[in-house]
Amino acid sequence: MALTATERRATVHRVTSETDITVTLNLDSATSAPPATGHGFLDHMLDALARHGRLGLSVQAKGDLHIEPHHLVEDVGITLGQALTQALGDRRGIERYGSAFVPMDETLAHVVLDLSGRAHLAFEPERLDVWGDAGGMTHYHLREFLRGLCNHAGITMHVRLLAGREAHHVIEAIVKALARALRDAVRVTSEELASTKGLL
Repeated sequence: MALTATERRATVHRVTSETDITVTLNLDSATSAPPATGHGFLDHMLDALARHGRLGLSVQAKGDLHIEPHHLVEDVGITLGQALTQALGDRRGIERYGSAFVPMDETLAHVVLDLSGRAHLAFEPERLDVWGDAGGMTHYHLREFLRGLCNHAGITMHVRLLAGREAHHVIEAIVKALARALRDAVRVTSEELASTKGLL
């Protein structure tokens, strides 16, 4: 049975030897709490994801930032993916597909996704010359965040960078494009399952 709008929420607590993360996600409320991960730029990106995705999102996290951001960023993506899976339920009635272009000054990002239940990430910026980092976070950290999200939420996602090389703008434009694509994909637009297989 499909979840009602008031039931499309989840809280996931994930603890490892490297991180301790709690994510609360509500797909039908844009009321969010400020993210608190201990990493300023990651908080900035999670805030952008919530605002542009019209999501109710709370992320409380601790990680081994004395090493580098990799574990924290990846594990937040994993935990968010787990929360999204729980909040979507059987995915009946959702639009399923989403696509968005987002410009940011010299940068132009495009994200296309399918809430198919099958995990796949095609991350084009991996092959490009992206300069620098944003508070220690690079486009490679973003790739791991998205990989964790896709693997644990069953998302097929294609990320294209059409213009831009500076890490801050590249990462931010991609996250905002993800948010807008996800906002469209999770919308409940019917009572049917958007699959000829009868299963997502």
